[in-house]
Amino acid sequence: MRSHCAVNYGLEIFGDKWSLLIIRDIIFVGKKTYGEFKKSEEGIATNVLASRLSSLELQGILSKYPSPEDKRKDIYSLTEKGLELIPIVLNIILWSAKHDSESYVLGRKEFIGRLNRNPVKVGEEVKTLVRNGGCLFPESG
Repeated sequence: MRSHCAVNYGLEIFGDKWSLLIIRDIIFVGKKTYGEFKKSEEGIATNVLASRLSSLELQGILSKYPSPEDKRKDIYSLTEKGLELIPIVLNIILWSAKHDSESYVLGRKEFIGRLNRNPVKVGEEVKTLVRNGGCLFPESG
């Protein structure tokens, strides 16, 4: 840890691009396996993906367990500590929707409207959804 500044702490744990995109993929499209994360349009390198998954697990953001269908695959999910990042990710979404005129999320007008009106309530709903194995936009995965 470079310092005990609260912002630095967060950045050290989840502040790199790839970690946030892994968290995004779990929340929004329900990705759960290494292979699913690998298919993300941003094109993460295999060594970077493996490193970030391991780091997020080590930091207590993700948990990993063998797939019940295929023991050769691991399933990743957000821990309670990871679920607490959902409001942060949702605020990044709001900021991006405001400043990126080509953001994909602008096509989700109803969702963005609800999020703008009551971010705390929507954040709790999304946490419950993801905690129970769901995701926001399963049709997008």
